[in-house]
Amino acid sequence: MTQFSDERGSELRDLFFETAQELLQSLNEDALKLERNPQDREIIRSIRRTVHTLKGDSAAVGFHELSELAHTLEDALAIEKPSANVSLAEIGFTAADTFGAMLVAYRQQTALPDSIAVRKLVQQLASSAASTPTAGTKSPDNPTRTVWTEYERLAAQEARSGGKRVLHVIAHIDPLCAMPIAARQLVANAVSSIAQIVGSRPEAGAAVQGTSIDLLLATSHSEAAIIAKCQIPTVIGKATCSEFVMESAPEAGPDSEQIEPSVAEAKGEADQDGSRDRRTLTSQTLLRVDAERIDNVLNLVGELIIGKSMMQQAIQEYARRSPKDPLRARFGDAMSFQARVLNDLQRSVMKIRMVPVEQLFRRFPRMVRDTAQRCNKQVNLQVTGQDTDLDKSLLDAIAEPLTHIVRNAVSHGIESPAEREAAGKPATGTITLDAYHQANQLIVEVSDDGRGVDVEKVKAKGIRNGVVGHDESARMTDSEILDLIFRPGFSTADEITEISGRGVGLDVVRSVLHRLKGTVELETHAGRGAKFRLKLPLTLAIIKALLFRVQERLYAIPLNTVAEIARARESDLHHVDTWEVLQMRGQVLPLMRLGQRPAEDEAGSHSKLFVLVINFASRKLGLIVDALEGEEELVIKALDDQTIATDLVSGASILGDGRVVLIVNLPAVVDRFTSALATTAPSGLFLADGERAAAAAAGVRQ
Repeated sequence: MTQFSDERGSELRDLFFETAQELLQSLNEDALKLERNPQDREIIRSIRRTVHTLKGDSAAVGFHELSELAHTLEDALAIEKPSANVSLAEIGFTAADTFGAMLVAYRQQTALPDSIAVRKLVQQLASSAASTPTAGTKSPDNPTRTVWTEYERLAAQEARSGGKRVLHVIAHIDPLCAMPIAARQLVANAVSSIAQIVGSRPEAGAAVQGTSIDLLLATSHSEAAIIAKCQIPTVIGKATCSEFVMESAPEAGPDSEQIEPSVAEAKGEADQDGSRDRRTLTSQTLLRVDAERIDNVLNLVGELIIGKSMMQQAIQEYARRSPKDPLRARFGDAMSFQARVLNDLQRSVMKIRMVPVEQLFRRFPRMVRDTAQRCNKQVNLQVTGQDTDLDKSLLDAIAEPLTHIVRNAVSHGIESPAEREAAGKPATGTITLDAYHQANQLIVEVSDDGRGVDVEKVKAKGIRNGVVGHDESARMTDSEILDLIFRPGFSTADEITEISGRGVGLDVVRSVLHRLKGTVELETHAGRGAKFRLKLPLTLAIIKALLFRVQERLYAIPLNTVAEIARARESDLHHVDTWEVLQMRGQVLPLMRLGQRPAEDEAGSHSKLFVLVINFASRKLGLIVDALEGEEELVIKALDDQTIATDLVSGASILGDGRVVLIVNLPAVVDRFTSALATTAPSGLFLADGERAAAAAAGVRQ
């Protein structure tokens, strides 16, 4: 038998871990369906197919403990009439948790968790009713037709199309055979020299059940040659061989496993004659590519965009110097063609990175169900917008904050059944997950129909914890008070439980969103529920930006955050408490100054300024800048923590003329200004960090 190389084995294990997570997600989803419809045999068969696939995949990569446990569970699920005292859904949930813990242990190479909880449930299930024969079992007195999977039949059809014969061989084990368990491998080794094994029963790695072995072979040799290879003295008593008759797929059932393609198919290695197992050549519409490879391609596209900008500037300079040269028009046409192709290439690569939000939303039904049970609540989860696409890196990054919000909605937002009925509501609360695109942003909303967030309770807790003072809280609007729940250590829970009350969660949400150049907003109505709205850019790689200058330093912010641009004079600015403000169309606009305020004697020469009105959360703020440089499509170059320590800059980019531009992290700037205003005037706060960032970002030119 061909052994995997270390590199090949590592690739298979990586593929296994990825597909296994999808299988566990399917197991959780089917268990949830079965909990609502306990008698649905199709759901039970679906669970059994999932467990069967997990069994084969784990055996293929050498995780025999997981394979053995899955095999035990698969046999138990074959029971036709389980006792009403045994919940198959509970077995599914427990198995999914145990399998998940085992996967973590395998990945981290630590001790495997105890599987006694699953085994106890399986024993209860086995003792509750008489089980039916499992797949592959044959009774000598009542033989059954061998059922081949869809992929085995497809491989047989391909072999036949390639000019080979497809034969069904039944090898009967000698009653006096001293090693019946090894018989399947011995027969397989014998026939593999002249035939390709398309399928076998029992499967590889399983103990022999019954008295015969079924093989599905593709070969160019005669039936007599195949039978001669199978007749192993003291092991095989007799063998029969017949032409395989192609049949349609049987209806799924306990004896009919139609397994979805997985890593188990990848275990087919080269036969002894050097021909590759045909199953690995089956055409697939899905190609798994490491995300790092896509990032490398995207980085090269970014370099091409920089090169395009350099070329455009060179052509413009050439046009100014030689306005009548006939080559100028040809250069322009070539540049326009290259720009169109590059834009199409950029969009195509970006689409490759995009995945549906459904990949993230699928994990929440099980989590809501478990959290509701621990809180003694009844909660229904509704999900919409699952097909909305988002950059894969962003999808992974928002998983934790979204989990915090959904868990808080169950533990804090939804009332107990008694409270809801007393308030005239249905006993079962509803949490809604929704995702949609708005301009070039992704919006994810988590809403519930619970009690909402009590503004007065938040204010009182903020005063009690010393987060705000009495005088300051009296001047705060409701939205500013609600913003306190995102402060570190802040919690409105009256007691600490396993789920809530530790003051950890919503501050993590805001910090993660800020790191991703996104925002989080909260809307609430007393007694009617609350809604958290997460706003994220669709990608972190390439943005449309507005360039501006602050004291001769070049900066940029995402163009979609700018609502309008206003001109003003220093004399137009006023102070309210510690804020600089500007009156615009009868409304007061709070301002943030990114540079130093000019001295009084310099006010005449620096009287004119620009104000960038930005939309942040549910309010508008103004950014005071010295000059505007225009719009530009920027390729973001990440700056790691060793390069730059400030969080006020989220990255850098290079313009066509080689200049470095720093990309402002607006949420972090707003937070820094808000914090600074409570203690001192924040003038020049951003500039100092920006100067250090600019010096560090010079390295992006290399």
